Amino acid sequence: MNLKIKLIAVASILIMTSCASIVSKSSWPITINSSPSEAKISIKDKKGIEIYTGSTPATLKLKSGSGFFSKARYQVTFEKVGYEKKVVPVEFKLNGWYFGNIIFGGPLGLLIIDPATGAMFKLETEFLNETLTKSVATADTKELKLLDINKIPMEWKNHLILVSK
Repeated sequence: MNLKIKLIAVASILIMTSCASIVSKSSWPITINSSPSEAKISIKDKKGIEIYTGSTPATLKLKSGSGFFSKARYQVTFEKVGYEKKVVPVEFKLNGWYFGNIIFGGPLGLLIIDPATGAMFKLETEFLNETLTKSVATADTKELKLLDINKIPMEWKNHLILVSK
């Protein structure tokens, strides 16, 4: 009798749970680095909401789902003075463990639990290592321009200083 109850309990757990949620996870670690290091990074979700700001190198966890049967998508923006801004997408793909529901998790895991928790998706890449490109011109660049005195605005002429020979 005791063995029957244990077998029924184990069978119920296998039928009532989902495979990807048991074997896998719904938040995935990602390491973000840049060359040069110490670039400012910001991460936005697919709705454009900023979920993280920091600097490289960084390691954090990203949720794989963004709603029922909806995978998450993120945009990582790299910024550093003297370098061009770079935006890199972070994508998720279907988790192979999700199909384990056909054998273990049953319809509950296949149609409800894994899609609701996001465990049916996994991170495509665990590492972002981006090389930033130097800016051609920055806001701090100073330049010398020669202008014809007859072609400058009148308000500028009021600030001119006569230099004798």
